[in-house]
Amino acid sequence: MSKNLSELSGRKGLDKNLFEEYGNASAATGTPDLEDLERLREEFLVGKSTVYGAVSFYDFLRPENKGKKVYICNGSACMTAGTQVKLHSKLQTAYSENEIGEMCCLGRCHENSAFYINGKNFSGNDIDNLPAIRSNQQHTAEKYHVGSAGNAILTVAQPELKTYYSILTDALKRNPIDLLGELKKSGLRGRGGAGFSTAFKLEACRNAGDSTKFIVCNADEGDPGAFSDRYIMEERPHSLLMGMILAGYMTGAAHGVVYIRGEYPESVEIISAAIEELKKLGFVGDNIQGSSFSFHFKVIKAQGAYICGEETALLSSIEGQRPEVRVRPPYPAQKGLFNKPTVVSNVETLANIPFIIKNGGQAFASIGTEKSSGTKLISLDSHFNRPGIYEVDMGTSLRHVVDVMAGGFKTPVKAMHIGGPLGGLVPVSKIDSLTVDFDSFAKEGFLLGHASVVCIPADYPLIHYIEHLFRFTAHESCGKCFPCRIGSTRGYEMIEKARTTDYKMERQLLDDLLETLEVGSLCALGGGVPLPVKNALHYFGDELKSYFIEK
Repeated sequence: MSKNLSELSGRKGLDKNLFEEYGNASAATGTPDLEDLERLREEFLVGKSTVYGAVSFYDFLRPENKGKKVYICNGSACMTAGTQVKLHSKLQTAYSENEIGEMCCLGRCHENSAFYINGKNFSGNDIDNLPAIRSNQQHTAEKYHVGSAGNAILTVAQPELKTYYSILTDALKRNPIDLLGELKKSGLRGRGGAGFSTAFKLEACRNAGDSTKFIVCNADEGDPGAFSDRYIMEERPHSLLMGMILAGYMTGAAHGVVYIRGEYPESVEIISAAIEELKKLGFVGDNIQGSSFSFHFKVIKAQGAYICGEETALLSSIEGQRPEVRVRPPYPAQKGLFNKPTVVSNVETLANIPFIIKNGGQAFASIGTEKSSGTKLISLDSHFNRPGIYEVDMGTSLRHVVDVMAGGFKTPVKAMHIGGPLGGLVPVSKIDSLTVDFDSFAKEGFLLGHASVVCIPADYPLIHYIEHLFRFTAHESCGKCFPCRIGSTRGYEMIEKARTTDYKMERQLLDDLLETLEVGSLCALGGGVPLPVKNALHYFGDELKSYFIEK
């Protein structure tokens, strides 16, 4: 990271944002032309390498994107469902091959056959209405189950806005330190994967000595198979927005940024409309509800980069820099966006805050387990009889989720990849050993993460899936550290060679590669991909042994 570039980007604040200007410049053709980049370089006083290095990184901005008119989801859930080859063939009846691109992932994991056209997402049987879709006369018919077991916090119906925002009105009459105390009592841990204490982040930001602070919502939920953040933004947007305002009040931050995946166009529209509604009602802006507290929102549409789910890469992205992971310390709570103290939390984490402030920290802590309090949203893909979003108390048995809530599997499944591409590969034989909480998964050698579930069908070759994970990591790597950038590439090269030729892998060589990725990578992308590969080698050794040298 360049501190100077962060300062230069921050000169214009959030109103005129360099990253957004890249997107605006690419709107007509799919990629900015050189004249636009030169204009932006001069306006923001940054170098040519900065603007080109950033633009060439993102899937939706890079020159290869030029002329694309439709995009197919290439996420893990659609891949294992086997729907995308047929979808591609149908799209070829209306588009040339050069007009068809790829996106990962569209969050339509519950029914697959997902594609993006005219700024909208489609899935399931939508492809059968392609002529109407192309003329903007047909909207998606997407449907998925939403249910809960135990306490419903994020899936409960919300009251009328003025009634719901009485939580905020009442909170503004209280001392923010007292509210932060309630958050500490709740034991709320980040729902984005790491499970870090939310109160600790907010307190660190509050104690940082700067008058300008930011609350950044990481809505760049790029884990294939996860669509819980999309559910909140599209069905419960005010839980998120009020959570951000309350976080701002507790930390002394007056600015909130919602950084939303470009693959979720409906989420961008709904969140933007919800913010406008709050402005009219006086729940956002200057001196909210007659108080001395002000809070302003900025919605930023991302441009296709999984690494932006890593908090420091996300901050670099907002600043218009290449989204590379930053070395810590300093942490974002000390020096984050534009070098100002910043809290970065994901959608589900922030959406829990209104419940905690309304009902008290103890009410939240009493749900779930001692170390994993509250509830968790789970995303279930199309291999279940009732795919969709389910909310369960932390500590709920995974067997209950699979058999009772989801109605079991539609077809035979041998494993579930839980927690995104960096999560654990859980064989179905381990279902009875797991409960939905951070510690249960960690104890068994897995990772709960976002709690997204991508099923591996019984007849799907695991060697293909492992190669897919390495390729995904190589494509999404920010390139800053050698282990991730080179190791992931060597990984898929090795797997592909063993899969397509008579080459046999040395187990020690693969183990050494995984160890290098795990201990040498700068962030969880390179450091996390060894987990599912190790799980596959451990639990499915018989299936994979033919690809290795016999000993």
